[in-house]
Amino acid sequence: MLIEDRLKELRDKINAKVPAGITISQVEFEGPELVIYTDEPKKFADQEDLIKVLARDLRKRIVVRPTILEDPETAATEIKGVVPENAGISDIFFDPDTGEVLIEAEKPGVVIGKNGATLREITKKTCWTPKVVRTPPIESSTVKQVRQYLRSIKDERKDFLRTIGRRIHRDVIARDHWVRATTLGCCREVGRAAFLLTTPESKILIDCGEKPGSATSTPYLYVPEISPLSSLDAVVLTHAHLDHCALVPLLFKYGYDGPVYSTPPTRDLAALLQLDYLDVVKKDAGKQPYTSNEVKEYLKHSITLNYGSVTDIAPDIKLTLHNAGHILGSAIAHFHIGDGLYNIAFTGDFNYQKTRLFSPAVSSFPRLEAMFMESTYGGSRALQPPRDEAEKKLYEVVNQTIERGGKVIIPAFAVGRSQEVMLALEEGMRKNKIPNVKVYLDGMIKEATAIHTTYPEYLNNDLRNQIFRDGLNPFLAECFVQVDSSELREKVIGGDPCVIITTSGMLSGGPVMEYLYSLAPDERNTLIFVGYQADGTFGRRLQKGWREIPMGNRETLVVKLDIETVDGFSGHSDRKQLMNFVHHLQPRPEKIFTIHGDEGNTIDLASSIYKRYRIETRSPMNLETYRMV
Repeated sequence: MLIEDRLKELRDKINAKVPAGITISQVEFEGPELVIYTDEPKKFADQEDLIKVLARDLRKRIVVRPTILEDPETAATEIKGVVPENAGISDIFFDPDTGEVLIEAEKPGVVIGKNGATLREITKKTCWTPKVVRTPPIESSTVKQVRQYLRSIKDERKDFLRTIGRRIHRDVIARDHWVRATTLGCCREVGRAAFLLTTPESKILIDCGEKPGSATSTPYLYVPEISPLSSLDAVVLTHAHLDHCALVPLLFKYGYDGPVYSTPPTRDLAALLQLDYLDVVKKDAGKQPYTSNEVKEYLKHSITLNYGSVTDIAPDIKLTLHNAGHILGSAIAHFHIGDGLYNIAFTGDFNYQKTRLFSPAVSSFPRLEAMFMESTYGGSRALQPPRDEAEKKLYEVVNQTIERGGKVIIPAFAVGRSQEVMLALEEGMRKNKIPNVKVYLDGMIKEATAIHTTYPEYLNNDLRNQIFRDGLNPFLAECFVQVDSSELREKVIGGDPCVIITTSGMLSGGPVMEYLYSLAPDERNTLIFVGYQADGTFGRRLQKGWREIPMGNRETLVVKLDIETVDGFSGHSDRKQLMNFVHHLQPRPEKIFTIHGDEGNTIDLASSIYKRYRIETRSPMNLETYRMV
């Protein structure tokens, strides 16, 4: 059936269900959504359950948009007139691309009104569809810039979404039924995550990252299975760490022109980290794999999904993202293929325990036949202490260092580990477990923290309640000071005892290297590792006990400071939690592939899962293809 005929059929079905007096002027696929254009959006707003009924009966994600939108300036005035003043509206953002108006307010409940009454009133008066979010306690320049950029290309976005929508909803023409998964990176190694999911109709790439400590090792993007890149239907991004997202813009440089699906915070964090990645690579290697223009292309082609939203991304594939508990917005990508043919999930990186920031990873799915599962700490001896023991050790090391007049350097990923450590240090000072010294944040940590506060719905309930109900925001504690200049960095290096949290987490560049050059020769200081250190990185070398490290153009670095590893802060599950995750999987899959770990860890975990649960397991190598059906 032609797309035009399918849209006509859908329009007829919609007309048969909507009450008399509501006119449907147009029906169009835009990205994964079916958009209904009407001249009477106010009447739609009066029908509270109509959109839910249509979505259920048509099995599509439904969005209603007015044919003509009110001028944003006029609409903003009317919104402020409808919403009570005590709501504390801080910003109103209009998105003509979707017909939605995003209202930031200190009290979102007041904007929503009883049973959504105020929202319906906004639609009646302005024709815009309102969405409400809480005003972030810390303003994020990244979020604002992303929104402004997407608004500036609204016409291009609409054309793109319509093109993608028609591609997603094309007819399934293949008679064969098979599913294959190809490993393009991240197998028996940590880094350069990339996997290809293929059916007779579709090709989906999951992640596209760099390999820490190796600027030349990229995923195998040149193999016939993925060539040309324009043949891909979609890219799905599990989370924003560089070993999963760094090379997504490279795809657009070499011909990809399709969508990239992720959660909203993953989109914003990925853009932030990709731009920083370009600066670091240029300093280290002298050239960049892509430019900021490709990062803009990534944003232009991004489509965001919330946890639990079942979405068509290809004619025969539906995607659902579930909480992975790893970093802000991290997701387990679950794919439902065909009409009940097969279900496969890719965990990305995940954490199956509650942390200060996040709830544990989801382990229950509607259906599940196969899973690609990370195994960073999959070895039988890869056990981490409970979080309270990790924090106790952190406090001990900080106390010892401060007492002898030294400084503590904590290299950490800007996203995830930094915020976990910040929360632990803030509580330690508030409860007098460690001295009340300054905690300096260098690199992108402050901006990444601001993005965390922009998306509080992705944080666990305890932290949300602490910030918004109890009025105690640990991220705004007076002990935290942003290092925003080389002059301040020099003062910190030469100043009083303190704690420095800085990027990068594996000492593969960034401001941490400046601190290391200056503070490593002083035995009063301490370097604390709180995250995984990949092979080939400076961090792993120091962790192994290297005390003299060649630094390229600089002289050999002689390291005299103490080096401590505080396990328990990682965003990855340890061996015990990985096995516990498999134990609680509902339903239990027929196949499990252990990936994202050193060779010994992936093989060990695969073997142990098979012995305990009799699940078919593999520790795949790169460039292997597995037929699932």
